[in-house]
Amino acid sequence: MTKVPLTATARTESPAAARYLGQLSKHFAHKITVEYAPDATPPETLAHFPWGTCRMRAEDGALTVEAAADTAEGLERIRHVVDDHLRRFAWREKLELFWS
Repeated sequence: MTKVPLTATARTESPAAARYLGQLSKHFAHKITVEYAPDATPPETLAHFPWGTCRMRAEDGALTVEAAADTAEGLERIRHVVDDHLRRFAWREKLELFWS
């Protein structure tokens, strides 16, 4: 039987969504494997964390984040890392991701 990963999705509105996507992608790439496609339509990234993956897209003035992990702890770690870094990069806008 194949194990289905746990997932969480979040979205935040920002006219600078593509810029934040680039900052997150380049920052994470210093420590983990990141597949960043700034010229894709829409621009997107797939980040490979030790605990799971995180796909991020910038479209229609918003940043959408989809995290997936095999464990609840792994999913929470990805959410925490992305939340923390986005807050730091977008401190002027005080952006917050709303996860579901």
